[in-house]
Amino acid sequence: MEQPILDIRKVGYKIDNKIILSRVTWRVNKGEHWVILGPNGAGKTTLLKIACGYIWPNAGGKIYRNGSDLVDLRELRKNIGWVTVSLVDQIPPDEVVIRTVVSGKYAQLGLWEYAGQKLRQSDYTKARQFLSEMDCAHLANQKFGTLSQGEKQRVLISRARMAAPLLLILDEPCAGLDPGGRETLLKSIQNLAQIQQEMGLIFVTHRIEEIVPIFEKTLVLAGGKVIENDLTKKVISSELIRRLYGISTKVLRRGGRYWMVCD
Repeated sequence: MEQPILDIRKVGYKIDNKIILSRVTWRVNKGEHWVILGPNGAGKTTLLKIACGYIWPNAGGKIYRNGSDLVDLRELRKNIGWVTVSLVDQIPPDEVVIRTVVSGKYAQLGLWEYAGQKLRQSDYTKARQFLSEMDCAHLANQKFGTLSQGEKQRVLISRARMAAPLLLILDEPCAGLDPGGRETLLKSIQNLAQIQQEMGLIFVTHRIEEIVPIFEKTLVLAGGKVIENDLTKKVISSELIRRLYGISTKVLRRGGRYWMVCD
């Protein structure tokens, strides 16, 4: 039986005796597409940092990767790509997009060559392929700093793929986008999931209208605890929105998407 890409068991985290996460259990299998939903302060970012190996669960629990009980943070970081809005400001604005994408293979922020490293033409070929699959091949020769916010997110997703991750985490990629930019990005993510079916995807948001049909499973966090962990179509409801955000709405499903209509 194939082991999960990520298996988090009863994980906890605290800061100055304040519980941030409490006994969180969650499993992600190969090729699964998940949404992590929850209000600000729910513990979403902390859970991601633990999943990626940037912090250790200091209040108990274990993390397994492909069936192995991992205790080395460096090992945890392997094979997981994390695209976050904060990464945008770390990319040199004058860098040409194709080089930004290639830099993902070498875990660099700004592509540079050092002794013993040789950039290959195949790296650039793959980078162009990934840009094309995100509908932004035409941006390859532009400077990163000239792109729109949505274009930058699509380029960073292409960059993350250069490391051939088993799991790609998209941390609120639609934050700050106008409706046109948001829908273009969501369409590209939907297409990516259909093209790259073996790679797991995790999409973090607090807005249900950003959940596109490929995200068939949803983990809901509130107050540092898991309150739902099931198929998206079973999880998303008017009652869930009331419970998370304290507002009374109707949730409509149209074309595989979810929309809130205030009472």
